[in-house]
Amino acid sequence: MKNILFVASECVPFIKTGGLADVVGTLPKMFNKNEYDCRVIIPNYRCIPDKFRNNFKYVHHFYMDMGQRFNSVHVGIMEYQYDGITFYFVDNLFYFGGDKPYADTRYDIEKFIYFSKAVMAILPVIGFKPDIIHCHDWQAGLVPVYLHTLYKDNPFYRGTKTIFTIHNLRFQGIWDIKTIKALSGLPDYVFTPDKLEFKKDANMLKGGLVYADFITTVSGTYAGEIQTPYYGEGLDGLLRARNQSLCGIVNGIDYDAYNPETDTAIAKQYSIKNVKKAKAANKKAIQQELGLPQDDNKFMIAIISRLTDQKGLDLVRYALDRICDQHTQFVVIGTGDPQYENLFRDYAWRKPDRVSANILFNESFAHRLYAGADAVLVPSQFEPCGLTQLIGLRYGTVPIVRETGGLKDTVAPYNEYDGTGIGFSFANYNGEELLATINYAKHIYFDCRKEWDQMVLRGMKTDYSWVNSARKYEELYSRL
Repeated sequence: MKNILFVASECVPFIKTGGLADVVGTLPKMFNKNEYDCRVIIPNYRCIPDKFRNNFKYVHHFYMDMGQRFNSVHVGIMEYQYDGITFYFVDNLFYFGGDKPYADTRYDIEKFIYFSKAVMAILPVIGFKPDIIHCHDWQAGLVPVYLHTLYKDNPFYRGTKTIFTIHNLRFQGIWDIKTIKALSGLPDYVFTPDKLEFKKDANMLKGGLVYADFITTVSGTYAGEIQTPYYGEGLDGLLRARNQSLCGIVNGIDYDAYNPETDTAIAKQYSIKNVKKAKAANKKAIQQELGLPQDDNKFMIAIISRLTDQKGLDLVRYALDRICDQHTQFVVIGTGDPQYENLFRDYAWRKPDRVSANILFNESFAHRLYAGADAVLVPSQFEPCGLTQLIGLRYGTVPIVRETGGLKDTVAPYNEYDGTGIGFSFANYNGEELLATINYAKHIYFDCRKEWDQMVLRGMKTDYSWVNSARKYEELYSRL
């Protein structure tokens, strides 16, 4: 039996702000339970829904020192069984008592230093000795650092290996060295340019990349991209140096959670057998819900996304007048940068028969939009993996993407000459190229409908469930 511990800042169904939570909540369930004992540890946020928190079981508590500033900090351990997986929650009201999982950067730096050290301190108490600690993003970046410094002589951790997974390289947990040294209690020798030091500050994600036994990221293309200056966020040199201990394993989606055959949120359930009629019914239902004209002959494009620059929304802004022609309905769901929230609100006010701006996030509403839309637009500047296009394929909603990261790895572009491909893509980060690709998709939809319908079926038949990715992680675990 191999013991695997996942360490992360969020996890479905308890707390979610992005795709990281989906990975941490779904991947551990995919391993053979006769061979792997996979457990997960996250913070015990006060904002976790009461239906879960009220059922957490108290395990133990103790006090630990935290660097030079605090001699005695409370560490509580709560436990919960869910979907056959044991989850542990690090309990500390001072750090995790807010109404959101993240706050300002300085406070987040301190609480995830605390979290990383608490994870290491908890393991002997609960008697779970991991063969591999699988750390996710900068919030768990100091776990490998602690393992190789303050805890290296503790016999409990002998033989424990670490894997560090990058979900988004842009967020790194950077603060001044003096503060991080004082809070973490880490020795002086780790704050050097070959370890945690980064442009005269300390970088928690860099610590994870330096000290982990192996590094993964969430698609093969992104693993290559981050070794270049354009995508490397200042760490491309380190990632090139660790090239032999770096690979990309594409994310999957939970095929039970996203299943149009059983989805109770959508107006009409469907499979490959009845997708054409059912998608038409779902489109009419979402048009009615949003107050858009109920018309089969409109091409409905959906954006289901955080509204940020990373997602390519400056390209959308550039081309939006020409995208929203008389044949098109454009529906947005998401929150983020006020400039984009207000952009879509403005268009919805000016063109209420063509644009619907829903500045919120609601999971069941997103499911209804996936089921009703003809295409989902993901024109990202960079995209480590992306789940939107994978969910779109599952629901027969054709992805229109930029060829970067996981979008390039998962969406084979339509080829009208040999009848292959499951979506549309463009290479250059350019508004005219985005518009040309959308117009080409409209041409196939309106003028070559048989070919469009075949593409929908090919997309629905692709398998981007977690099963394939889990086998690759199993191979990696065995290798380590």
